[in-house]
Amino acid sequence: MSIEEKKTLMPKLRFPEYQETAGWKKFFGNALFEQISDKNPEPGLPVLAITQEHGAIPRDMIDYHVSVTDKSIESYKVVKTGDFIISLRSFQGGIEYSQYHGICSPAYVILRRCIDGSDTYFKHYLKTDRFIRILTKNLEGLRDGKMISYKQFSELQIPVPAPEEQKKIADCLSSLDELIAAQGRKVEALKTHKKGLMQQLFPREGETQPRLRFPEFQNAEGWSSDALGNLFDTSSGGTPDRTKGEFWNGNVPWITTSLVGSSVIMYADEFISDEGLKNSSAKVFPEKTILMAMYGQGKTRGQVAMLGIKAATNQACAAILPRDEIDPLFVFLNLASRYEELRGLSNSGGQENLSQGLIQGLQFSFPEDKAEQQRIGLCLSSLDALITAATRELDVLKTHKKGLMQQLFPASEAT
Repeated sequence: MSIEEKKTLMPKLRFPEYQETAGWKKFFGNALFEQISDKNPEPGLPVLAITQEHGAIPRDMIDYHVSVTDKSIESYKVVKTGDFIISLRSFQGGIEYSQYHGICSPAYVILRRCIDGSDTYFKHYLKTDRFIRILTKNLEGLRDGKMISYKQFSELQIPVPAPEEQKKIADCLSSLDELIAAQGRKVEALKTHKKGLMQQLFPREGETQPRLRFPEFQNAEGWSSDALGNLFDTSSGGTPDRTKGEFWNGNVPWITTSLVGSSVIMYADEFISDEGLKNSSAKVFPEKTILMAMYGQGKTRGQVAMLGIKAATNQACAAILPRDEIDPLFVFLNLASRYEELRGLSNSGGQENLSQGLIQGLQFSFPEDKAEQQRIGLCLSSLDALITAATRELDVLKTHKKGLMQQLFPASEAT
């Protein structure tokens, strides 16, 4: 197979033991990988779903529905552990590496390494932003489902060092992956702990008393309970006429459900003018107002947020205004813990929505002692701070890996 050696390829960063060795070479794709079209799989192999986050994994391990009939199964391709898969999603996420033995759709391109080297090296390189740009550079109609063919891949030129250096790079990046995975598990463990604690600190659906109270409040009176509409004033917003330019780009922050996601809202993506405010049902709500998404795409409906600024909202947000006797942070955290319950309240029909009536009728329990409300809020806010810090560390590791990959692999724009 052809090897292009017009110029010496060198990454910006090399390990000390390889700094005096020869430069990298560029191999055409078909010199590195052969296309595999094995069919008629043996019975019992799992159907593999191709995802950007996890590579090829068995259908029963993720929520990914694949319809395979007895007749069509014969046309499915066999994938072995260590194979690489070009899928529709690979246009955005790179070429996937399979950690499993199974079968996948005949639409996918299966690649198998045919030279000495490290699968893990290629696993990392084929997911770099630089390679993805090359892979998709001359393709059109990706949204229409256009596939990358083996011929197109075979004509790409891929920079490759000697097998020993491949392994060194792979080991370095895999070690970082292990750190990232461990940090990711830490973040998820903290989130799980918070979720479990919220289920204990707030009454469960159909109950009015929590299952766990802080020691200093264990002998206090039981919690009070009433319809949310009897405890708080509620309202909703509106949207100024989009065709009226003078109604927009003013100084009034305007919040939509896209920002309602179990957080404190400190900024707005859009602003309306005083004229827009006057000529619509939009209204400015004070800080500490709790917003609830009454409808929205995907997981949005039922999510809550708390305003950290004065802001107007659109009509998809229900606003629960603050009152002095009940700590706003307690209200926010209480409702945030009831996401599934809130979604279950939605009307049935073509589109499931929440309404002002449903929200006002929601039972809300709280301790009369504001100090207990604040103690619960402080506890969960402290956990939020830990989650935020751990998530920031995770992002730093991911950014470090991305930057390191740009240094460890040579620039390939000439390919």
